[in-house]
Amino acid sequence: MSLIRKCLITPAKPSSITLLNLLRASRSIKHLEQVHTHIIQKGYEQDHFIINQFISLCNVFSSDVSYATIVFEHVIQPNVYVWNTLIKGYSKKSSLVDCFVILKQMKRSMNVIPDEFTFPSLVKSCTNVLALREGQIIHGLIVRYGTDSNVFVGSSLIDLYGKCKEIEYARKIFDEIPIKNEVMWTAMIIGYVYVDDLLEARKLFDEMPQRNVASWNVMIRAFVKFGDLCGAKKLFDSMPDKDVVSFTTMIDGYAKAGDMASARFLFDRSSDKDIISWSALMSGYAQNGQPNEAIKTFHEMLSMNVRPDEFIMVSLMCACSQLGRLDLANWVEHYMSQNSFDPNRVHIAAALVDMNAKCGNMERAKMLFEGMPKRDLVSYCSMIQGLSIHGCGSQAVDFFDRMLNEGLVPDDVSLKIILTACSRSELVKEGFRIFNLMTNKYSVKLSPDHYACVVDLLGRSGKLKDAYELIKSMPVEPHAGAWGALLGACKLHCDIELGEEISNRLFELEPQNTGNYVLLSDIYAAANQWLDVALLRQKMSEKGLRKIPGCSWVWNNP
Repeated sequence: MSLIRKCLITPAKPSSITLLNLLRASRSIKHLEQVHTHIIQKGYEQDHFIINQFISLCNVFSSDVSYATIVFEHVIQPNVYVWNTLIKGYSKKSSLVDCFVILKQMKRSMNVIPDEFTFPSLVKSCTNVLALREGQIIHGLIVRYGTDSNVFVGSSLIDLYGKCKEIEYARKIFDEIPIKNEVMWTAMIIGYVYVDDLLEARKLFDEMPQRNVASWNVMIRAFVKFGDLCGAKKLFDSMPDKDVVSFTTMIDGYAKAGDMASARFLFDRSSDKDIISWSALMSGYAQNGQPNEAIKTFHEMLSMNVRPDEFIMVSLMCACSQLGRLDLANWVEHYMSQNSFDPNRVHIAAALVDMNAKCGNMERAKMLFEGMPKRDLVSYCSMIQGLSIHGCGSQAVDFFDRMLNEGLVPDDVSLKIILTACSRSELVKEGFRIFNLMTNKYSVKLSPDHYACVVDLLGRSGKLKDAYELIKSMPVEPHAGAWGALLGACKLHCDIELGEEISNRLFELEPQNTGNYVLLSDIYAAANQWLDVALLRQKMSEKGLRKIPGCSWVWNNP
Protein backbone atom coordinates (compact mmCIF):
# COMPACT_ATOMS: atom_id res chain seq x y z
CA MET A 1 0.00 0.00 0.00
CA SER A 2 1.34 3.45 -0.93
CA LEU A 3 2.04 6.15 1.63
CA ILE A 4 -0.87 8.20 0.28
CA ARG A 5 -3.39 5.37 0.79
CA LYS A 6 -2.13 4.78 4.30
CA CYS A 7 -2.43 8.42 5.34
CA LEU A 8 -5.54 9.59 3.47
CA ILE A 9 -8.55 8.36 5.37
CA THR A 10 -11.13 10.04 3.09
CA PRO A 11 -10.99 10.76 -0.64
CA ALA A 12 -11.62 14.46 0.00
CA LYS A 13 -9.19 17.09 -1.18
CA PRO A 14 -6.18 16.91 1.12
CA SER A 15 -5.74 20.02 3.25
CA SER A 16 -2.37 21.59 4.02
CA ILE A 17 -2.46 19.79 7.38
CA THR A 18 -2.97 16.45 5.64
CA LEU A 19 -0.07 17.14 3.29
CA LEU A 20 2.15 18.08 6.22
CA ASN A 21 1.22 14.80 7.91
CA LEU A 22 2.11 12.96 4.71
CA LEU A 23 5.49 14.72 4.68
CA ARG A 24 6.13 13.82 8.31
CA ALA A 25 5.36 10.19 7.50
CA SER A 26 7.79 10.11 4.56
CA ARG A 27 10.87 7.92 4.96
CA SER A 28 12.40 7.97 1.49
CA ILE A 29 12.61 9.82 -1.81
CA LYS A 30 9.97 7.45 -3.20
CA HIS A 31 7.56 8.61 -0.49
CA LEU A 32 8.34 12.25 -1.27
CA GLU A 33 7.61 11.67 -4.96
CA GLN A 34 4.15 10.36 -4.02
CA VAL A 35 3.47 13.41 -1.86
CA HIS A 36 4.86 15.72 -4.54
CA THR A 37 2.27 14.45 -6.98
CA HIS A 38 -0.53 15.45 -4.61
CA ILE A 39 1.08 18.83 -3.90
CA ILE A 40 1.02 19.58 -7.64
CA GLN A 41 -2.47 18.16 -8.24
CA LYS A 42 -4.02 20.07 -5.33
CA GLY A 43 -2.31 23.38 -6.07
CA TYR A 44 0.07 23.70 -3.12
CA GLU A 45 3.22 24.35 -5.19
CA GLN A 46 3.25 27.99 -4.06
CA ASP A 47 2.59 27.24 -0.38
CA HIS A 48 5.87 28.38 1.17
CA PHE A 49 5.45 26.43 4.40
CA ILE A 50 4.72 23.10 2.66
CA ILE A 51 7.46 23.60 0.03
CA ASN A 52 9.92 24.55 2.76
CA GLN A 53 9.17 21.29 4.59
CA PHE A 54 9.40 19.35 1.33
CA ILE A 55 12.84 20.76 0.40
CA SER A 56 14.05 20.15 3.95
CA LEU A 57 13.16 16.44 3.60
CA CYS A 58 14.83 16.35 0.16
CA ASN A 59 17.99 17.47 1.93
CA VAL A 60 17.64 14.51 4.29
CA PHE A 61 16.74 11.69 1.89
CA SER A 62 18.43 12.67 -1.38
CA SER A 63 22.13 12.23 -2.10
CA ASP A 64 22.25 15.48 -4.10
CA VAL A 65 20.34 18.73 -4.55
CA SER A 66 18.81 18.09 -7.99
CA TYR A 67 15.30 17.15 -6.81
CA ALA A 68 15.15 19.99 -4.25
CA THR A 69 16.30 22.45 -6.94
CA ILE A 70 13.57 21.32 -9.38
CA VAL A 71 10.88 21.81 -6.73
CA PHE A 72 12.33 25.18 -5.72
CA GLU A 73 12.42 26.48 -9.31
CA HIS A 74 8.65 26.01 -9.60
CA VAL A 75 8.04 28.43 -6.72
CA ILE A 76 7.30 31.85 -8.25
CA GLN A 77 8.38 34.02 -5.32
CA PRO A 78 10.08 31.92 -2.63
CA ASN A 79 10.39 33.60 0.73
CA VAL A 80 13.59 33.82 2.78
CA TYR A 81 12.83 30.58 4.67
CA VAL A 82 12.61 28.57 1.43
CA TRP A 83 15.81 30.17 0.16
CA ASN A 84 17.60 29.38 3.42
CA THR A 85 16.49 25.74 3.34
CA LEU A 86 17.73 25.33 -0.23
CA ILE A 87 21.06 26.98 0.65
CA LYS A 88 21.41 24.65 3.63
CA GLY A 89 20.99 21.66 1.29
CA TYR A 90 23.57 23.05 -1.14
CA SER A 91 25.98 23.66 1.72
CA LYS A 92 25.82 20.00 2.72
CA LYS A 93 25.63 18.28 -0.65
CA SER A 94 27.09 20.50 -3.34
CA SER A 95 30.26 22.38 -4.15
CA LEU A 96 31.23 25.75 -2.71
CA VAL A 97 30.93 27.24 -6.22
CA ASP A 98 27.32 26.07 -6.47
CA CYS A 99 26.58 27.54 -3.03
CA PHE A 100 27.80 30.95 -4.22
CA VAL A 101 25.67 30.66 -7.37
CA ILE A 102 22.53 30.12 -5.27
CA LEU A 103 23.48 32.96 -2.91
CA LYS A 104 23.94 35.26 -5.91
CA GLN A 105 20.47 34.32 -7.19
CA MET A 106 19.02 35.02 -3.75
CA LYS A 107 20.63 38.47 -3.62
CA ARG A 108 19.10 39.30 -7.04
CA SER A 109 15.63 38.30 -5.84
CA MET A 110 13.50 41.38 -5.26
CA ASN A 111 11.42 40.19 -2.33
CA VAL A 112 14.00 38.65 0.04
CA ILE A 113 17.05 39.78 1.99
CA PRO A 114 19.59 37.30 3.43
CA ASP A 115 19.24 37.04 7.20
CA GLU A 116 21.01 35.44 10.18
CA PHE A 117 19.81 31.99 9.09
CA THR A 118 21.26 32.35 5.58
CA PHE A 119 24.93 32.62 6.46
CA PRO A 120 25.92 29.98 9.06
CA SER A 121 25.57 27.05 6.63
CA LEU A 122 27.52 28.96 3.94
CA VAL A 123 30.31 29.75 6.40
CA LYS A 124 30.38 26.09 7.44
CA SER A 125 30.83 25.08 3.77
CA CYS A 126 33.88 27.35 3.61
CA THR A 127 35.18 25.91 6.89
CA ASN A 128 34.83 22.32 5.66
CA VAL A 129 37.28 22.96 2.80
CA LEU A 130 39.32 25.64 4.67
CA ALA A 131 38.33 28.20 2.02
CA LEU A 132 39.50 31.31 3.89
CA ARG A 133 39.15 33.76 0.99
CA GLU A 134 35.58 32.67 0.22
CA GLY A 135 34.78 32.77 3.93
CA GLN A 136 36.00 36.36 4.10
CA ILE A 137 33.66 37.23 1.22
CA ILE A 138 30.75 35.78 3.18
CA HIS A 139 31.96 37.67 6.25
CA GLY A 140 31.76 40.90 4.26
CA LEU A 141 28.15 40.12 3.32
CA ILE A 142 27.34 39.32 6.93
CA VAL A 143 28.51 42.79 7.97
CA ARG A 144 26.69 44.38 5.02
CA TYR A 145 23.37 42.79 5.96
CA GLY A 146 23.82 43.56 9.67
CA THR A 147 23.83 40.00 11.01
CA ASP A 148 27.37 40.05 12.46
CA SER A 149 26.15 40.43 16.06
CA ASN A 150 24.07 37.24 15.89
CA VAL A 151 25.50 34.56 18.15
CA PHE A 152 25.09 31.72 15.64
CA VAL A 153 26.59 33.71 12.77
CA GLY A 154 29.45 34.75 15.06
CA SER A 155 30.06 31.16 16.17
CA SER A 156 30.33 29.99 12.55
CA LEU A 157 32.83 32.77 11.75
CA ILE A 158 34.93 31.94 14.82
CA ASP A 159 34.96 28.31 13.74
CA LEU A 160 36.06 29.31 10.22
CA TYR A 161 38.90 31.59 11.31
CA GLY A 162 40.02 29.22 14.06
CA LYS A 163 40.25 26.20 11.76
CA CYS A 164 41.98 28.29 9.10
CA LYS A 165 44.47 29.24 11.86
CA GLU A 166 43.61 32.94 11.73
CA ILE A 167 43.16 32.96 15.48
CA GLU A 168 43.45 36.75 15.92
CA TYR A 169 40.43 37.31 13.66
CA ALA A 170 38.50 34.62 15.53
CA ARG A 171 39.29 36.23 18.89
CA LYS A 172 38.34 39.69 17.63
CA ILE A 173 34.87 38.43 16.60
CA PHE A 174 34.54 36.59 19.92
CA ASP A 175 35.37 39.70 21.95
CA GLU A 176 33.05 41.98 19.94
CA ILE A 177 29.88 39.93 20.47
CA PRO A 178 28.45 40.92 23.86
CA ILE A 179 26.13 37.98 24.47
CA LYS A 180 27.82 34.61 24.04
CA ASN A 181 26.43 31.10 24.35
CA GLU A 182 28.21 27.80 24.99
CA VAL A 183 28.51 27.16 21.23
CA MET A 184 30.52 30.35 20.72
CA TRP A 185 32.79 29.69 23.71
CA THR A 186 33.39 26.14 22.47
CA ALA A 187 34.16 27.33 18.92
CA MET A 188 36.79 29.71 20.30
CA ILE A 189 38.37 26.94 22.39
CA ILE A 190 38.50 24.70 19.29
CA GLY A 191 40.27 27.51 17.44
CA TYR A 192 43.02 27.67 20.06
CA VAL A 193 43.39 23.89 19.93
CA TYR A 194 43.80 24.08 16.14
CA VAL A 195 46.75 26.46 16.54
CA ASP A 196 48.24 24.23 19.26
CA ASP A 197 47.68 26.76 22.05
CA LEU A 198 46.53 24.45 24.84
CA LEU A 199 47.21 27.02 27.57
CA GLU A 200 44.92 29.64 26.04
CA ALA A 201 42.28 27.00 25.31
CA ARG A 202 42.32 25.89 28.97
CA LYS A 203 42.27 29.50 30.17
CA LEU A 204 39.17 30.22 28.08
CA PHE A 205 37.55 26.99 29.26
CA ASP A 206 38.09 28.02 32.89
CA GLU A 207 36.50 31.43 32.15
CA MET A 208 33.32 29.95 30.67
CA PRO A 209 30.34 31.06 32.75
CA GLN A 210 28.45 27.89 31.82
CA ARG A 211 29.71 24.70 30.23
CA ASN A 212 27.86 22.01 28.37
CA VAL A 213 28.96 18.45 27.65
CA ALA A 214 30.31 19.47 24.22
CA SER A 215 32.68 22.06 25.73
CA TRP A 216 33.98 19.50 28.26
CA ASN A 217 34.53 16.98 25.46
CA VAL A 218 36.43 19.52 23.34
CA MET A 219 38.78 20.27 26.22
CA ILE A 220 39.35 16.57 26.97
CA ARG A 221 40.06 15.94 23.28
CA ALA A 222 42.60 18.79 23.38
CA PHE A 223 44.50 17.17 26.25
CA VAL A 224 44.43 13.84 24.42
CA LYS A 225 45.72 15.51 21.24
CA PHE A 226 48.72 16.89 23.13
CA GLY A 227 49.40 13.54 24.79
CA ASP A 228 48.49 14.74 28.29
CA LEU A 229 46.36 11.79 29.37
CA CYS A 230 46.72 12.69 33.05
CA GLY A 231 45.21 16.11 32.36
CA ALA A 232 42.50 14.54 30.21
CA LYS A 233 41.64 11.99 32.90
CA LYS A 234 41.50 14.66 35.61
CA LEU A 235 39.09 16.70 33.49
CA PHE A 236 37.09 13.58 32.62
CA ASP A 237 36.70 12.65 36.27
CA SER A 238 35.49 16.15 37.16
CA MET A 239 32.78 16.24 34.47
CA PRO A 240 29.32 16.62 36.02
CA ASP A 241 27.76 14.65 33.15
CA LYS A 242 29.46 12.34 30.68
CA ASP A 243 28.18 11.09 27.35
CA VAL A 244 29.37 8.46 24.90
CA VAL A 245 31.71 10.98 23.24
CA SER A 246 33.43 11.62 26.59
CA PHE A 247 34.15 7.94 27.11
CA THR A 248 35.15 7.32 23.48
CA THR A 249 37.61 10.23 23.51
CA MET A 250 39.36 8.79 26.57
CA ILE A 251 39.28 5.24 25.17
CA ASP A 252 40.87 6.47 21.94
CA GLY A 253 43.48 8.46 23.90
CA TYR A 254 44.53 5.47 26.00
CA ALA A 255 44.60 3.25 22.91
CA LYS A 256 46.90 5.64 21.05
CA ALA A 257 49.17 5.74 24.10
CA GLY A 258 49.31 1.92 24.12
CA ASP A 259 47.45 1.58 27.44
CA MET A 260 44.80 -0.90 26.38
CA ALA A 261 44.07 -1.99 29.96
CA SER A 262 42.84 1.54 30.81
CA ALA A 263 41.01 1.77 27.49
CA ARG A 264 39.14 -1.47 28.22
CA PHE A 265 38.38 -0.39 31.79
CA LEU A 266 36.70 2.80 30.58
CA PHE A 267 34.91 0.95 27.80
CA ASP A 268 33.39 -1.42 30.36
CA ARG A 269 32.39 1.53 32.57
CA SER A 270 30.50 3.22 29.74
CA SER A 271 26.79 2.43 29.92
CA ASP A 272 26.04 3.90 26.49
CA LYS A 273 28.28 2.40 23.81
CA ASP A 274 27.88 3.31 20.16
CA ILE A 275 29.60 1.99 17.04
CA ILE A 276 32.38 4.58 17.40
CA SER A 277 33.18 3.30 20.93
CA TRP A 278 33.50 -0.27 19.65
CA SER A 279 35.62 0.95 16.75
CA ALA A 280 37.99 2.87 19.06
CA LEU A 281 38.53 -0.23 21.22
CA MET A 282 39.00 -2.61 18.29
CA SER A 283 41.39 -0.35 16.39
CA GLY A 284 43.31 0.16 19.63
CA TYR A 285 43.86 -3.57 20.03
CA ALA A 286 44.81 -3.96 16.35
CA GLN A 287 47.23 -1.03 16.36
CA ASN A 288 48.87 -2.16 19.60
CA GLY A 289 49.69 -5.66 18.41
CA GLN A 290 46.88 -7.45 20.25
CA PRO A 291 45.03 -9.07 17.32
CA ASN A 292 43.40 -11.81 19.39
CA GLU A 293 41.79 -9.21 21.66
CA ALA A 294 40.55 -7.32 18.60
CA ILE A 295 38.90 -10.48 17.25
CA LYS A 296 37.46 -11.29 20.67
CA THR A 297 35.99 -7.77 20.86
CA PHE A 298 34.45 -8.20 17.41
CA HIS A 299 32.62 -11.36 18.47
CA GLU A 300 31.56 -9.69 21.71
CA MET A 301 30.04 -6.89 19.65
CA LEU A 302 28.18 -9.34 17.41
CA SER A 303 26.81 -11.13 20.47
CA MET A 304 25.26 -7.82 21.58
CA ASN A 305 23.57 -7.40 18.17
CA VAL A 306 25.71 -4.42 17.21
CA ARG A 307 26.23 -4.32 13.45
CA PRO A 308 29.84 -3.48 12.54
CA ASP A 309 30.59 -0.67 10.15
CA GLU A 310 33.34 -0.55 7.52
CA PHE A 311 35.88 0.97 9.93
CA ILE A 312 35.45 -1.92 12.35
CA MET A 313 35.89 -4.36 9.46
CA VAL A 314 39.15 -2.61 8.54
CA SER A 315 40.38 -3.07 12.13
CA LEU A 316 39.35 -6.72 11.99
CA MET A 317 41.28 -7.21 8.75
CA CYS A 318 44.29 -5.51 10.33
CA ALA A 319 44.12 -8.04 13.19
CA CYS A 320 43.92 -10.91 10.70
CA SER A 321 46.97 -9.52 8.87
CA GLN A 322 48.98 -9.66 12.09
CA LEU A 323 47.99 -13.26 12.77
CA GLY A 324 48.64 -14.37 9.19
CA ARG A 325 45.76 -16.83 9.35
CA LEU A 326 44.29 -17.59 5.94
CA ASP A 327 41.25 -19.42 7.37
CA LEU A 328 40.32 -16.33 9.37
CA ALA A 329 40.88 -14.07 6.35
CA ASN A 330 38.52 -16.25 4.29
CA TRP A 331 35.90 -16.10 7.04
CA VAL A 332 36.13 -12.29 7.18
CA GLU A 333 35.70 -11.97 3.41
CA HIS A 334 32.69 -14.30 3.54
CA TYR A 335 31.15 -12.26 6.38
CA MET A 336 31.65 -9.01 4.44
CA SER A 337 30.06 -10.51 1.34
CA GLN A 338 27.06 -11.78 3.32
CA ASN A 339 26.57 -8.38 4.97
CA SER A 340 26.83 -6.23 1.84
CA PHE A 341 30.06 -4.37 2.54
CA ASP A 342 31.36 -2.65 -0.58
CA PRO A 343 34.82 -4.09 -1.39
CA ASN A 344 35.46 -1.25 -3.83
CA ARG A 345 35.59 1.43 -1.12
CA VAL A 346 39.21 2.59 -1.09
CA HIS A 347 40.02 1.83 2.56
CA ILE A 348 38.22 -1.55 2.46
CA ALA A 349 39.98 -2.57 -0.76
CA ALA A 350 43.37 -1.60 0.70
CA ALA A 351 42.67 -3.60 3.87
CA LEU A 352 41.57 -6.64 1.84
CA VAL A 353 44.78 -6.51 -0.19
CA ASP A 354 46.87 -6.22 2.98
CA MET A 355 45.06 -9.07 4.75
CA ASN A 356 45.28 -11.51 1.85
CA ALA A 357 48.91 -10.63 1.13
CA LYS A 358 50.03 -11.13 4.73
CA CYS A 359 47.95 -14.27 5.15
CA GLY A 360 49.63 -15.91 2.15
CA ASN A 361 46.92 -15.71 -0.50
CA MET A 362 49.00 -13.69 -2.94
CA GLU A 363 46.86 -14.61 -5.96
CA ARG A 364 43.78 -13.19 -4.27
CA ALA A 365 45.76 -10.15 -3.11
CA LYS A 366 46.98 -9.49 -6.66
CA MET A 367 43.48 -9.85 -8.08
CA LEU A 368 42.09 -7.37 -5.54
CA PHE A 369 45.01 -5.03 -6.11
CA GLU A 370 44.58 -4.99 -9.89
CA GLY A 371 40.84 -4.41 -9.45
CA MET A 372 41.28 -1.32 -7.29
CA PRO A 373 39.95 1.82 -9.02
CA LYS A 374 42.90 3.78 -7.63
CA ARG A 375 46.11 2.33 -6.20
CA ASP A 376 47.93 4.42 -3.62
CA LEU A 377 51.11 4.15 -1.56
CA VAL A 378 49.38 2.09 1.14
CA SER A 379 48.06 -0.57 -1.25
CA TYR A 380 51.45 -0.86 -2.99
CA CYS A 381 53.22 -1.23 0.36
CA SER A 382 50.77 -3.99 1.34
CA MET A 383 51.63 -5.95 -1.81
CA ILE A 384 55.37 -5.36 -1.42
CA GLN A 385 55.29 -6.43 2.24
CA GLY A 386 53.20 -9.51 1.46
CA LEU A 387 55.60 -10.59 -1.28
CA SER A 388 58.52 -9.92 1.08
CA ILE A 389 57.05 -12.02 3.90
CA HIS A 390 56.53 -14.96 1.55
CA GLY A 391 60.03 -14.86 0.04
CA CYS A 392 59.21 -13.19 -3.27
CA GLY A 393 61.80 -10.42 -3.08
CA SER A 394 62.27 -9.97 -6.84
CA GLN A 395 58.53 -9.53 -7.35
CA ALA A 396 58.48 -7.04 -4.46
CA VAL A 397 61.15 -4.98 -6.25
CA ASP A 398 59.13 -5.16 -9.49
CA PHE A 399 56.07 -3.79 -7.65
CA PHE A 400 58.17 -1.02 -6.11
CA ASP A 401 59.48 0.01 -9.54
CA ARG A 402 55.94 -0.10 -10.93
CA MET A 403 54.83 2.15 -8.08
CA LEU A 404 57.49 4.71 -9.03
CA ASN A 405 56.54 4.47 -12.72
CA GLU A 406 52.93 5.30 -11.82
CA GLY A 407 54.15 8.56 -10.33
CA LEU A 408 53.68 7.73 -6.65
CA VAL A 409 56.26 9.37 -4.39
CA PRO A 410 57.73 6.95 -1.82
CA ASP A 411 58.02 7.91 1.83
CA ASP A 412 60.23 6.67 4.66
CA VAL A 413 57.85 3.78 5.45
CA SER A 414 57.80 2.44 1.88
CA LEU A 415 61.60 2.67 1.74
CA LYS A 416 61.92 0.61 4.92
CA ILE A 417 59.52 -2.02 3.55
CA ILE A 418 61.34 -2.46 0.23
CA LEU A 419 64.78 -2.51 1.87
CA THR A 420 63.52 -5.22 4.23
CA ALA A 421 62.28 -7.19 1.21
CA CYS A 422 65.70 -6.90 -0.44
CA SER A 423 67.38 -7.97 2.78
CA ARG A 424 65.22 -11.06 3.20
CA SER A 425 65.98 -12.17 -0.36
CA GLU A 426 69.63 -11.04 -0.26
CA LEU A 427 69.12 -8.69 -3.23
CA VAL A 428 72.15 -6.55 -2.49
CA LYS A 429 72.42 -4.86 -5.88
CA GLU A 430 68.72 -3.97 -6.00
CA GLY A 431 68.74 -2.83 -2.39
CA PHE A 432 71.58 -0.39 -2.97
CA ARG A 433 70.00 0.84 -6.22
CA ILE A 434 66.79 1.68 -4.38
CA PHE A 435 68.66 3.14 -1.39
CA ASN A 436 70.63 5.51 -3.63
CA LEU A 437 67.52 6.37 -5.68
CA MET A 438 65.63 7.36 -2.55
CA THR A 439 68.40 9.64 -1.30
CA ASN A 440 69.43 11.20 -4.62
CA LYS A 441 66.13 11.55 -6.51
CA TYR A 442 63.36 11.51 -3.92
CA SER A 443 65.27 13.09 -1.00
CA VAL A 444 63.76 10.71 1.54
CA LYS A 445 65.04 11.63 4.99
CA LEU A 446 67.01 8.59 6.12
CA SER A 447 66.56 7.33 9.65
CA PRO A 448 68.59 4.84 11.72
CA ASP A 449 65.95 2.24 10.73
CA HIS A 450 66.81 2.64 7.04
CA TYR A 451 70.51 2.19 7.72
CA ALA A 452 69.72 -0.83 9.89
CA CYS A 453 67.91 -2.38 6.89
CA VAL A 454 70.95 -1.87 4.66
CA VAL A 455 73.25 -3.25 7.39
CA ASP A 456 71.00 -6.31 7.58
CA LEU A 457 71.07 -6.59 3.77
CA LEU A 458 74.86 -6.56 3.68
CA GLY A 459 75.17 -8.83 6.67
CA ARG A 460 72.87 -11.54 5.34
CA SER A 461 74.86 -11.50 2.10
CA GLY A 462 78.12 -12.07 3.95
CA LYS A 463 79.49 -8.56 3.45
CA LEU A 464 80.17 -8.07 7.16
CA LYS A 465 83.06 -5.64 6.81
CA ASP A 466 81.06 -3.44 4.44
CA ALA A 467 78.15 -3.47 6.89
CA TYR A 468 80.48 -2.49 9.74
CA GLU A 469 81.97 0.38 7.71
CA LEU A 470 78.46 1.60 6.85
CA ILE A 471 77.52 1.75 10.52
CA LYS A 472 80.66 3.69 11.37
CA SER A 473 80.02 6.18 8.53
CA MET A 474 76.35 6.80 9.33
CA PRO A 475 75.48 10.53 9.55
CA VAL A 476 73.05 9.70 12.37
CA GLU A 477 73.77 7.83 15.60
CA PRO A 478 73.22 4.10 14.96
CA HIS A 479 70.72 2.47 17.31
CA ALA A 480 70.78 -1.01 18.77
CA GLY A 481 68.77 -2.34 15.82
CA ALA A 482 71.63 -1.72 13.39
CA TRP A 483 74.24 -3.26 15.70
CA GLY A 484 71.89 -6.16 16.43
CA ALA A 485 71.39 -6.85 12.71
CA LEU A 486 75.15 -7.02 12.27
CA LEU A 487 75.57 -9.30 15.30
CA GLY A 488 72.94 -11.61 13.82
CA ALA A 489 74.94 -11.68 10.58
CA CYS A 490 78.10 -12.50 12.57
CA LYS A 491 76.27 -15.51 13.99
CA LEU A 492 75.07 -16.53 10.53
CA HIS A 493 78.59 -16.37 9.08
CA CYS A 494 80.49 -17.43 12.25
CA ASP A 495 82.61 -14.26 12.48
CA ILE A 496 83.87 -14.45 16.08
CA GLU A 497 86.19 -11.46 16.06
CA LEU A 498 83.66 -8.97 14.68
CA GLY A 499 80.91 -10.58 16.76
CA GLU A 500 82.83 -9.86 19.97
CA GLU A 501 83.41 -6.24 18.96
CA ILE A 502 79.75 -5.68 18.07
CA SER A 503 78.58 -7.43 21.25
CA ASN A 504 80.62 -5.09 23.42
CA ARG A 505 78.87 -2.13 21.75
CA LEU A 506 75.47 -3.71 22.39
CA PHE A 507 76.29 -4.52 26.02
CA GLU A 508 76.81 -0.77 26.51
CA LEU A 509 73.66 0.25 24.62
CA GLU A 510 71.36 -2.46 26.05
CA PRO A 511 72.90 -3.79 29.27
CA GLN A 512 69.70 -5.66 30.21
CA ASN A 513 69.03 -7.26 26.82
CA THR A 514 69.81 -10.96 27.25
CA GLY A 515 69.33 -11.58 23.51
CA ASN A 516 72.70 -10.01 22.71
CA TYR A 517 74.46 -12.33 25.18
CA VAL A 518 72.64 -15.31 23.73
CA LEU A 519 73.70 -14.42 20.16
CA LEU A 520 77.37 -14.15 21.18
CA SER A 521 77.06 -17.41 23.12
CA ASP A 522 75.68 -19.09 19.98
CA ILE A 523 78.64 -17.76 17.96
CA TYR A 524 81.07 -19.26 20.50
CA ALA A 525 79.14 -22.56 20.57
CA ALA A 526 79.18 -22.85 16.75
CA ALA A 527 83.01 -22.55 16.91
CA ASN A 528 83.22 -25.07 19.82
CA GLN A 529 84.62 -22.37 22.13
CA TRP A 530 82.85 -23.81 25.18
CA LEU A 531 85.05 -22.05 27.71
CA ASP A 532 83.95 -18.70 26.26
CA VAL A 533 80.34 -19.92 26.44
CA ALA A 534 80.76 -20.75 30.13
CA LEU A 535 82.45 -17.40 30.88
CA LEU A 536 79.68 -15.51 29.11
CA ARG A 537 76.97 -17.36 31.05
CA GLN A 538 78.83 -16.59 34.28
CA LYS A 539 78.92 -12.92 33.30
CA MET A 540 75.14 -13.02 32.71
CA SER A 541 74.60 -14.63 36.09
CA GLU A 542 76.67 -11.97 37.82
CA LYS A 543 74.55 -9.26 36.19
CA GLY A 544 71.35 -11.05 37.22
CA LEU A 545 70.36 -11.72 33.61
CA ARG A 546 68.40 -14.78 32.57
CA LYS A 547 67.65 -16.08 29.10
CA ILE A 548 63.95 -15.59 28.40
CA PRO A 549 62.40 -18.98 27.56
CA GLY A 550 60.62 -19.34 24.22
CA CYS A 551 56.88 -19.82 23.99
CA SER A 552 54.36 -20.98 21.42
CA TRP A 553 51.02 -19.36 20.73
CA VAL A 554 47.92 -21.31 19.84
CA TRP A 555 45.27 -19.26 18.09
CA ASN A 556 41.61 -20.21 18.39
CA ASN A 557 39.23 -20.21 15.45
CA PRO A 558 36.73 -17.35 15.28
